[in-house]
This record gives sequence, structure tokens and C-alpha cells, in this order.
Amino acid sequence: MPNNAIESLAPATLWSRFFEISQVPRPSKHEERVRLYLRNFAGKNNLEMKEDETGNIVIKVAPKPGLEKAPTVILQSHVDMVCEKNKDKDHDFNSDPIVLVRDGDWIKADGTTLGADNGIGAAAALAIATDYTFNHGPLELLFTVDEETGLTGANHLVKGFIEGKYLLNLDTEEDGCFYVGCSGGMDTVGTMKLEYEPVNEELMPYLLFVSGLKGGHSGININDRRANAIRVIAQLLVRIDNFNYRLQSITGGSKRNAIAREAEAILFVNPSDEAKLRELINEFTLETVLEFNETDPGIKITFEKKDITVNAQVYTKNFSTKIINTLLALPHGVISMSPAITGLVETSTNLATVTIEDNFLRIGTSQRSSIESAKKNIAASVKSVFDLASAEVKVGDGYPGWQPNLESNLLKISKNTFKNIFGREPVLKAVHAGLECGILGDKFPGLEMISFGPTIEGAHSPDERVNIHDVEKFYRLLKAIITALSKVK
Repeated sequence: MPNNAIESLAPATLWSRFFEISQVPRPSKHEERVRLYLRNFAGKNNLEMKEDETGNIVIKVAPKPGLEKAPTVILQSHVDMVCEKNKDKDHDFNSDPIVLVRDGDWIKADGTTLGADNGIGAAAALAIATDYTFNHGPLELLFTVDEETGLTGANHLVKGFIEGKYLLNLDTEEDGCFYVGCSGGMDTVGTMKLEYEPVNEELMPYLLFVSGLKGGHSGININDRRANAIRVIAQLLVRIDNFNYRLQSITGGSKRNAIAREAEAILFVNPSDEAKLRELINEFTLETVLEFNETDPGIKITFEKKDITVNAQVYTKNFSTKIINTLLALPHGVISMSPAITGLVETSTNLATVTIEDNFLRIGTSQRSSIESAKKNIAASVKSVFDLASAEVKVGDGYPGWQPNLESNLLKISKNTFKNIFGREPVLKAVHAGLECGILGDKFPGLEMISFGPTIEGAHSPDERVNIHDVEKFYRLLKAIITALSKVK
């Protein structure tokens, strides 16, 4: 496939590597072909390489003559990508290459996710490996697997796999920023066995559907006060309780790390109550739209009659009440803000999913905090709600946060380098989301880290795009930081 989209772009080697990576299918948990690409790259360029049982790969780049005693610098990125496409796009992520498209100052894909997250970081590291135009000490190029669905690769790294003192994580998406901290996270899931009874034959089934919400990342967007579809539908079910409806099912949300955009419930109600129910639902919809007018103006609630179901069963009244009360009692949103970094959420929890499987209803939640004890405390609060509902509770092991170290030698050198190149100070940030740095710092104590990258917009969606100009700036900065670190005694 031709690479016309990246023709004449600089730095040429980085864009060439990115194109090559884009032609290799690499869904999370299926990175076999991109790992083969990395093995072939190392062999072709006579570079030392090793691979662990999980599939993580490290490629070693020898220092320039005279810099053998410089500290080893690790360039870290992940090789998997989120696979999303537009509904009208025919694309198989397990076999088809990503089609690159140039759109003004941006590179995007043709109706799919681009994979710049984190393909641009991986391409930059590979470009560095064969860039002979600058000085550097020993380098380790660390490529981890399955970051997007569980940080699996980083979690399974073992002592001795990397040896560097400084780590440059190439997986953030905002030009001009150094990220110096992130939250840790864990999941807490409550499971209840469904309790059914026959439905009164006079009652008819209706579908209640909440849609049109923005949703978003459960860490990055949790402070935007966006509506949660699961909570909205639970609040509405309480509001219409006087109509003595019977609940047959309730589901909502799609991913543990996303704010629920949609939720639905199947109700059995008396047809004679339909008009009054619609009136109340319309009133509730108006109130909800007004409440979330700034964040979710597109909220829509529909109430439509379904085909008659023969011998239908519904939840017992007590079980229905227990589910709704649990959904309303579970905390959701920001718990506390950071006292050290203005505007940074310190601790939060997300009511993520409600699913039905094998005669069980499961409620999925996720907790985040940059403070380990706070993360455990909010998870305990969520667990207590499930315990009160007599649900079976499973609390995941989670992953650690990354505490900012504003006095690190790496950060000081990187800030000075940035200022020398661009004539201004970089913006220091922490993110209320999981980065592999949290795990790496926990596994390799004393490792100094920063994270940076070019501007990427719409990651994890078919709207994903990367800014061409910022990629050039990112690569120039990366080389300069590596050179500066080679002078550290």
C-alpha cells in the first residue's frame, strides 16, 4: 500500500516507521505480528534484543563512542492499539492495515482509529535506533504489550529486564507538556443472582432507553460533571415507582474505564398508565437536560412499546428495589481534588457497567487515585454498598499510581532542554488516569520518569488524529533530552 499520506513529512524516518507499524495489525492481546516486526527490525539493524514470556520486547542501542559510561536511558512505548471504526466502515483489525490520510496539518485514518496512541511513540523510538546524527549514551527501547485493556505487559515485567536509570515514556498526547504523575486504579464488581417471578398478564412490555450522553474517559473526563446513563435511568425508575411497574431487565455502560453513555430497561406496565407515564418521563427528561445542559445537551430518553412476550418473567419486587437502590447508593464522580496540583482530581470512582449474564446481574465500577490509601478507601466504600445489598463482591488487584517528583534530576534536565529549544517553560501536569509509569516506578524503585508526546486528538475513536508539526517538535525534543542525559556523570 502506498504511503502518500506521509510523503515529504519530517522527520522522514519517524514517519516511515509509523507507516510500517500502521500496516501491521496489532489489536490489544493480539500483538504477535507487531512483535515479529520488532524482532525483524532488530535483526536487520544488528541490534541486541530480548523478549519476555508476556511478549514485552527491549531493543538495546549501543552508545556513541566515548559515551559508554553515560547513564542508560529507556524509551518506553506500548505496541497495541484501540480498535474502533465507523459503522459504515468495512475493516478487519485482525488482518487489515490502517489507511493513513493527510488532512491539512493532521494525519488521521480512513474511518478507523489511527493508532498514533501509541504508534507515534514506538515509531520515534525506532527512528532513534537508526539516527546517527546526534550523541547518546546506552539506550533501551522498551515496547510493552496490552496496555489498552489492562496494562498487562508492564504488570508482568520482571526485575532485570530493563537496567536504565532514566525512563522517557512516549505515551502522552499534549504538545508542550511533561507529565510527571498519574493515578492508580482498581475495579470493584458486585454480582447478584437474578430473582424472577411470572408477570401479570394485564401488563405490557416497554423499552426505556437513555442515550445521547457524551460519556468519555472515566479518569480524564470525570471532573467534567458529565451525566452517567446508569444513574439517570435509576433515578427515573424511582420517579415512576408509583405506577407499580415491573422490571424485567436493566443494562448500561460498555467499558470499565468509560462513563456510561447509554442505559436501558425493559418494564412491564399497565397500558392504561402509558399516557401518564409518558408525561412524567418527558418532565424528567426536561429536568435532566436542564441539569446537564452544559455537558450533555443531547440527552434523550425514549419509552417505546415492545412486542408482547409470551410467558414473560420479571424481577421480584424486592429484587428490583434492591438493584435500583444499589445503583443510586453507589458513589460516582470526583471524591477529592489534589491539594498539590491545581485542577487535578486526586480520587474518583466510576459507576461503569450493568450487565446480565448466565442468570446473574453484574455491576462494574472502577476507582482511581494518585494516593494508594485513598484508592483503597474509596474501593472499600463501594464494596460496603455491595455488601449491604448482599451482592458477591470482587475487588481487583489494581495498579499503582505515580507520585510526582518535582525535584528529580531527569525533570530538571528535561525542563532546561525544553526551554533552550523553545524559549519557554514546559507545562507540568499529572493525569487522573493510568499510565504504565505507575507500574514501572513500583517495579523498578528509583527509576526517574517523565512522559511526553505530540498532540493527538480523539484517541480511542475513529476521529483520532496526530498533529504533523508537533511530531517534528516532539522528535527534536526527544533527541535533545537524550543528548543532555548523555552528559550526566
